[in-house]
Amino acid sequence: MAYAANQTTISYKVGSAAFVEIPHLMEVPELGGTPEKIDVTTLADRVKRYIPGTKDFGDLVFKFLYDNANKTANFRVLKELGDNSTTATFKIEYPDSTAHQFDAIPSVKLDAGTLNGALTFSATMLLQSDIEVINPA
Repeated sequence: MAYAANQTTISYKVGSAAFVEIPHLMEVPELGGTPEKIDVTTLADRVKRYIPGTKDFGDLVFKFLYDNANKTANFRVLKELGDNSTTATFKIEYPDSTAHQFDAIPSVKLDAGTLNGALTFSATMLLQSDIEVINPA
């Protein structure tokens, strides 16, 4: 079955609190990584041999429609977490209820503005854990 990215959500929590949705999500990055290759080839080998090394997920940049109207607005919440170097648990949930969950510290920046363009900001997640896949029930 095919799905559109519409209705994908991002939520966060700090500690044992309940997840709270962060509104106005516009883009989700690729979530996954390939381990680096560690060369374990010896002089006796006829072909190169490798074992998996550390996985690098790269820069996880989420894009949001800008809102800073009150203390629960998306820009203010994410910026405060980043400014205080607070590690939060984030959950991305897709239309079929599959989810990705990880711990990260967000780093927020206002995107460039353009004529007749929506004001947006980006939150780059500095990973503090592996990314767990949660399958639908």
